[in-house]
Amino acid sequence: MAKLLHIDSSILGTNSVSRQLTAQIVASWRAAHPSTDVSYLDLAVSTPSHLSAESLGFRLPAGAADLSDAQLRENAVSEALVSQFLAADVVVIGAPLYNFSIPTQLKAWIDRVAQVGRTFKYTEKGPVGLAGGKTIIVASARGGVYSTSDAGNAMEHQESYLKTVFGFFGVTDVRFVRAEGLAMGEAAKTAALAAAQVEILAETQVAANQPVAALAA
Repeated sequence: MAKLLHIDSSILGTNSVSRQLTAQIVASWRAAHPSTDVSYLDLAVSTPSHLSAESLGFRLPAGAADLSDAQLRENAVSEALVSQFLAADVVVIGAPLYNFSIPTQLKAWIDRVAQVGRTFKYTEKGPVGLAGGKTIIVASARGGVYSTSDAGNAMEHQESYLKTVFGFFGVTDVRFVRAEGLAMGEAAKTAALAAAQVEILAETQVAANQPVAALAA
């Protein structure tokens, strides 16, 4: 049975467009792949703490006996998150654009799963990703329009960052369902949501007869 990890990070609750989109993506994926096992992580509710001297414990070469109680607690959080990520065949992530980047809640999660020896490693030839074979679908929500100009592309560090970091983990199948211009009037918002619906169907149901392993290849 394929496993799908559904992650939301918006702080806007029921007013969040990215949450609306991730819910639709997951529903559409399950319609195409009914046997998929779905787990859910709400980073606005269960936010891992930002990196600190204690939460770097999992990167220390010493054994668990040499770690403090605080480091052991933080290590347990990191271990749970990275194990959940590695176990997923498909990851659906809600990533709104906040101040030209991603929510700090989502960044805190990424910092926990970015672990040497688990999601990547360094070799004499450079870094190698260890988390390949997944499909990652990002629901990208933006108040303005950034995708249609060089200036806009230079300003956004949301989609570009996520593509880079997941690529660093070895994930080559990173897809984006984008709704932008959401704060530019009702007409623009309606058009953006309609375009996103088309993208959702394209990313989840066009290959409905293909197994997840083939989609992630």
